[in-house]
Amino acid sequence: MTRQLVTELPPSPARRVLDIGCGQGTQALLVARHGHSVTGLDSSEQLLDEFRTALATEPEEVRERVHLLQGDATALAELFAAGSFDAVLCHGVLMYFADPGPLLDAIARVVAPGGIVSLLVRNGDALAMRPGLLGDWAAANAAFDGAGYRNRLGVDARADRLGELTAELARRELAVRRWYGVRVFTDPVADAALPDEATLAALLDAEERAGRTDPYRQVAALLHVVAERPIR
Repeated sequence: MTRQLVTELPPSPARRVLDIGCGQGTQALLVARHGHSVTGLDSSEQLLDEFRTALATEPEEVRERVHLLQGDATALAELFAAGSFDAVLCHGVLMYFADPGPLLDAIARVVAPGGIVSLLVRNGDALAMRPGLLGDWAAANAAFDGAGYRNRLGVDARADRLGELTAELARRELAVRRWYGVRVFTDPVADAALPDEATLAALLDAEERAGRTDPYRQVAALLHVVAERPIR
């Protein structure tokens, strides 16, 4: 996903980026290293402390580009003015909202004309893949018609189907310009130990290519959807 994001971000420097649910800062730090000004928003003070620890090891010019804020994603309208950001990242967050509509409304409001929105969601069109590949046939059969799933942490979450998400974004004047699959081959073994460096490089090359190639990306565990607000 990092490779995909780098190609989609607006040209640096000094672009304004909001990372909703930034966690320990994996993607936000990447964005800051590429010269962008980043606001990281997360409701967890513990994760933000981990972010601060990681940030402390970065060069001064990177540290100066990052602003961290504790707050809930549902409070975007109260925290930021309309059109405040050139890019809004919302990765692994929508699946925890039973009704993602209000959050999508808020995201559409804070992204500036010509800006992009980067979403990472669970692929609702491929929910049967993981249990099927793991040989859990009862769960696989149930997943075909399901709209949710239980993640590896034991938390119930919601999935998005690409066609429906595209329509929801269009209703908010956000046009999907590209989408990718994430974890095409590796999802069933995502908890395994990392392989050696050469094997990992080959694995990432295969995953990255599958994530932008049909039919492989269609059965990925996650979808990375990039939408753009047109300039009127």
